[in-house]
Amino acid sequence: MADPATQSPYISSSSSSAAGHPEPGVPHPPPGARDCKGAGSPSCAARDLVSWRDVRKTGLVFGTTLLLLLSLAAFSVISVVSYLVLALLSITISFRVYKSVVQAVQKSEEGHPFKAYLDLDIALSSEAFHNYVNAAMVHVNRALRLIIRLFLVEDLVDSLKLAVVMWLMTYVGAVFNGITLLILGELLVFTLPLVYEKYKTQIDRYVGIARDQSKALVEKIQAKLPGLAKKKPE
Repeated sequence: MADPATQSPYISSSSSSAAGHPEPGVPHPPPGARDCKGAGSPSCAARDLVSWRDVRKTGLVFGTTLLLLLSLAAFSVISVVSYLVLALLSITISFRVYKSVVQAVQKSEEGHPFKAYLDLDIALSSEAFHNYVNAAMVHVNRALRLIIRLFLVEDLVDSLKLAVVMWLMTYVGAVFNGITLLILGELLVFTLPLVYEKYKTQIDRYVGIARDQSKALVEKIQAKLPGLAKKKPE
């Protein structure tokens, strides 16, 4: 009798159900959902968000941030912040007055309607603060090392790549302002993961072709200009 661990993955629905695999017709996590290690980490949460794992949650975040960016494109930052604060205060004050009137009419003693939220301990502990700072410092130090490496021309090819990208960005900046770029960036962030999951095979093939061609082009340029050749690690 064959070892179950060495059997083909194409097993019957009954055996797959017993092994913990989803049965036919039963919803299962989309591709990539099991690729994220460390469930609950910020990177996994961000990936699930932009991949529309929870449509309601992603739709709320996407709609709110897009509305905020569109508001910033039409009004100043001060106006947008002021209107948001006024809208929030209008809701909380109206609800507070409404509950006070209801309690006065019914002669009840329910107390403050937001008491449960006011009693919450939202203080940031020193340990949590240091953890956030340490995590941020890792990225800051990495960014500083990259900036020093590029601007002090540790690798001439990488520095030239940055120069070309910045030169192209001057043309982009002449056409779009910062808020417009942020709006376009958000649309891409919330749509590209879906497109990639749907056409992963075709995209990977074309990206591989483009990567090979660009690598071959860089190698040709480095061969013609010895000064651009990367130093081999000793």
